[in-house]
Amino acid sequence: MPYPIFFVIAVLLVVSSFRIAQEYQRAVVFRLGRFQGIRGPGLYFLIPLFEWDRKIDIRTITVDVEQQETITKDSVTVKVNAVLWYKVIDPERALISVANYGEAVYQVALTCLRNIIGQHELDEVLKDRSAINQALRQLVDDATDPWGIKVEMVEMKDVEIPTSMQRAMAREAEAVREKRARQIKAQAELDASRLLAQASREIAENPAALELRRMQMISEVGAENNTTTLIMFPSDFVTLAKNVSTHLQQKDRAAEAN
Repeated sequence: MPYPIFFVIAVLLVVSSFRIAQEYQRAVVFRLGRFQGIRGPGLYFLIPLFEWDRKIDIRTITVDVEQQETITKDSVTVKVNAVLWYKVIDPERALISVANYGEAVYQVALTCLRNIIGQHELDEVLKDRSAINQALRQLVDDATDPWGIKVEMVEMKDVEIPTSMQRAMAREAEAVREKRARQIKAQAELDASRLLAQASREIAENPAALELRRMQMISEVGAENNTTTLIMFPSDFVTLAKNVSTHLQQKDRAAEAN
């Protein structure tokens, strides 16, 4: 074989040994089957025929955990799905410790989701999602830590409960609202009774206030309703009015006589 051909082959081998890793990638390099090191980002060199590499994406990866049917602690069947965010923080362990770290993380998330729902009652699952999400994230993170994986966040997207349970919860919520309405009404009646008791004490100390209030009510009724109103006045009030009228008439006659 001519020397130029050898030269061309050697040049091609050298050129092909230069590799480029993006800013979000790291290259795990093996030499004769043994781990050699982490290269990148940027340009790096591999010994031809002796070294090979595997690039790992170190960006945050989003995984949609499919809907799971599980049973809560109080024996209610629910369907739950979730979203998982994780990233590779140790490319060496992610490639060497587990065959497919993406699939492994997904299966761990499925298992932990089912387990943690089974440890909580339905009310807790519906009301304390933030606490459950935090506990679920910790479980998945602990399980994937030996693989060089960091779980950043886990969020339950939707909790689907049986139709019969939905109706029962709706009735319970309606009963709670009715109870609250009755409590508010009873409190209002209690406040009104206290005010009436205070008003009665003040009227008892000053009987004329009752008659003034009566006259005010008469004017309000006449303004609002175009009807004939029959009013019963106490005899004391009528006598008082008669005495005042007689006194005024006598005073006028005395003035005319003078």
